[in-house]
Amino acid sequence: MNGPQDLGGQMGFGPVAPEKDEPVFHAPWERRALALTLAMGATREWNIDMGRHARESLPPAQYLSSSYYEIWMAGLRKLILARGLVTEDELASGKMTAPPKKVAGKLLLAKDVPAVLAKGGPTTRAATAPPRFKVGDKVRTKNIHPLTHTRLPRYLRGHVGEIALLHGTHVFPDSNAHGKGEEPQPLYTVRFSAREIWGEARNPRDAISADLWEPYLEPA
Repeated sequence: MNGPQDLGGQMGFGPVAPEKDEPVFHAPWERRALALTLAMGATREWNIDMGRHARESLPPAQYLSSSYYEIWMAGLRKLILARGLVTEDELASGKMTAPPKKVAGKLLLAKDVPAVLAKGGPTTRAATAPPRFKVGDKVRTKNIHPLTHTRLPRYLRGHVGEIALLHGTHVFPDSNAHGKGEEPQPLYTVRFSAREIWGEARNPRDAISADLWEPYLEPA
């Protein structure tokens, strides 16, 4: 979706100013926000793409005025409410008033967190068909503007690039984010010249690469 998270190439937001020696957490509550997100993810009531979509679909004014972990917590709030894991009254009071709902996953204990994080969540899947493109092929990204989740950045749509790498077959987030199945698709790294994206004023030697799923691409 064309939400507030898709800021690539946007003007008017000022320069990127990395914080020197930035800490992992700026406040104790941010640690708890990460812990809550991990713990609730273990319930298996949603997947990683559903979590991303919950955050990306926040109202633009809220998203742009929130910090990183404030966005995480707002997205988590949407998810637990939507799945009946908590009520608005319980969130307001901080006390459980309804019987707990049985979940698909399990309790994530603190002692198990390092192993769970180390294992990760691989998205590679067996190929269901040969890839349509090969390294060196010219491709054009589709000019799509879905109301649902997508990992095709807005500023890359409708532009021509070259296949640089093939990463095998991976879960397709556009369907996975909405409970429509994983629909595994070939995943490519596509290289675009800076001039193709931002015009002739850019250095001809500059380029940008993006990992894009096959349904986003067509022959150039």
